[in-house]
Amino acid sequence: MTTPVMELVDVHVVHKTRTGGLFRPGTVRAVDGVSFSISRGETVGIVGESGSGKTTMARVLVGLQPATSGQVLFKGEPLRYNAAARRKLGRAVSVVFQDPATALNPRMVVREQLLDPLNVHNVGEPNQREERVRELLRLVGLPMSALDVMPRQISGGQRQRVAIARALALEPDVIIADEPTSALDVSVRAQVLNLLADLKEALGLGMVFISHDISTVRHVSDRIAVMNRGRIVESAPAGQLFANPADEYTRTLLGAVPSLLRPKES
Repeated sequence: MTTPVMELVDVHVVHKTRTGGLFRPGTVRAVDGVSFSISRGETVGIVGESGSGKTTMARVLVGLQPATSGQVLFKGEPLRYNAAARRKLGRAVSVVFQDPATALNPRMVVREQLLDPLNVHNVGEPNQREERVRELLRLVGLPMSALDVMPRQISGGQRQRVAIARALALEPDVIIADEPTSALDVSVRAQVLNLLADLKEALGLGMVFISHDISTVRHVSDRIAVMNRGRIVESAPAGQLFANPADEYTRTLLGAVPSLLRPKES
């Protein structure tokens, strides 16, 4: 059996709040006893409403948020938070953020955006880095003329393709895609979803696709985990979850998109 790239075992994340008394501060359980894993070659969709804990869970997966309790495993070993471990994790797990306009540096041309992670991690010789940048543009379907433009000079869909190319620069095992199409026009969302699905197949990537939109998650996922109030209330292969949802909350999400909820046979 393949060892997952990332695995959470009974993970809790508790935030202190300004409510409560002096000696008993208020708390919020952002993640409440979650167990989850992601391996190369599979896409797992995480779906839930705003505040369900899905983004906090993603932050734990990429090492930006330590767990309050439970285990976070990276390739079968407990995740450490020192500089060397973060560097290793940063090469294996990349993130595609919601809004490419804020994810990209507005003062750097596309070529510099893509060279940056290669330079930081000292990958290859300068000529090899330049060739890798060209390869990345080809992978995401952008012309070579895009190399010398600023992010503001290209469309939102093209910016997200640059952000995806940047996430692929270090040949990661897993990409965490946090609402990667929600800031895009409807007309380009399907293009970006198809690109992510194609890249996963071509490169053998693992992918965690996070969204509040269950119909979008269905489009790209092999299996789906449904989150509500910090917990995974249901996890199943995508087809099974849509055909026969076991949890009432899942049925509520599906019911918000009537065409997706199949009537039960009498």
